[in-house]
Amino acid sequence: MNQDFQRFGYGGTQGATTVQVRNKVLRNTYWLLAISMLPTIAGAWLGVNYGFSLFAGSPMVSVIAFLAIAFGFMFAIERFKNSGVGVALLLGFTFFMGLMLTRLLSFVLGFSNGASLIMLAFGGTAVIFGVMATVATVSKRDFSGLGKWLFMGVLVILVASIANIWLQLPALMLTVSVLAIAIFSAYILFDVQRVVNGGETNYVTATLAIYLDLYNIFTNLLAILGVLGGNRN
Repeated sequence: MNQDFQRFGYGGTQGATTVQVRNKVLRNTYWLLAISMLPTIAGAWLGVNYGFSLFAGSPMVSVIAFLAIAFGFMFAIERFKNSGVGVALLLGFTFFMGLMLTRLLSFVLGFSNGASLIMLAFGGTAVIFGVMATVATVSKRDFSGLGKWLFMGVLVILVASIANIWLQLPALMLTVSVLAIAIFSAYILFDVQRVVNGGETNYVTATLAIYLDLYNIFTNLLAILGVLGGNRN
């Protein structure tokens, strides 16, 4: 059974033993990452058109609800990562994260150049991913040491973001967004290289990690573009 899982790219994180296996995991990761964009787009479209909002009530309750749902999905994905259930859960998670884009997208679409800003943020995210993934693939430098520092940075960003729900400080929001783009760009180096070096042999787990990197880069880049480049009608 374990051999079947590994043949299709599933498996633990004990390390890939051949270049062929590593390349297959990386290829499967990129394919699943591309597929995961579809439910994200569907969730965002439905959210914008039907006015979905998880943050309509108490900010604290909304944040707790989001974290509970998001971490619940991630726990379940990790639990079932060695089967097709994990893939289905991952796609369900990306749909949920698409819904969570509703508030930001609605804000940006309120500008006369909102659609252009969204495309610019998407293009910028794609460029960042392309550059970082290429560096992670061809570089001889070991980026594994970044892990603990990046995790600490994410905790700082999370605390600052939650605090700014009540503080509503534009300068803090912009600072957090810039730091988030830098941190999650570096996380692409870390996560892609783990696959390339055989440190991560499960493409479901790898896809989840890289998806979250891209999601955070896109949302923070779009937030900056909306604040600095949005044109009111």
